[in-house]
Amino acid sequence: MLSALCCPWSAHADGVDDLKQFYQSTQSMRAQFKQTVFDQKGRKLQEVNGNMLLQRPNKFRWDYQKPYEQQIISDGQQVFLFDIDLQQVSVRTLDKVLGTSPAALLAGGPNVEESFRLSRLVDYEGLQRVQAKPKQKDSGFQVVIISFNHGKLAEMRLVDAFNQSTHIVFSAVEVNPALNTSQFLFTVPKGVDVVGE
Repeated sequence: MLSALCCPWSAHADGVDDLKQFYQSTQSMRAQFKQTVFDQKGRKLQEVNGNMLLQRPNKFRWDYQKPYEQQIISDGQQVFLFDIDLQQVSVRTLDKVLGTSPAALLAGGPNVEESFRLSRLVDYEGLQRVQAKPKQKDSGFQVVIISFNHGKLAEMRLVDAFNQSTHIVFSAVEVNPALNTSQFLFTVPKGVDVVGE
């Protein structure tokens, strides 16, 4: 099935145009998501639901809810990954993850082609799709497939360096809602370990 997903298709498909239009017309976004991780043989390893926000330029927030509570927050300068169960925060500067993180891929801008090679894919189940391959070899993943439903973000599929795949389905998508800047700020809770830069 993965080979079918990764076959480039040039006629009629407009996933690349949808992605570029997404960057031009989407200044902020709010959505719910369901994320499922599969191993190399397609066996389900993990399933988690959550909520995401993005605001250009380069601010995003992914709140993973039960059974694995995590937060990934970018304030536009730094990215904080807070593992609530481990009570640990990892901190990286945004420029270190911008070309390598799928979250940053969505929150980035029209210069996405500086970090990714884009190609059209055949429409699948009524979705217009684009394949993004990172130009950096140490990005941590091999390919991202982004799907749109009439111009609105619908799904992302990622294959990492270990051939595990992650499928993210978005729902209740709101385009250009008014978001508060404070939602993209992270304060390290008391007693939490901080690792990273």
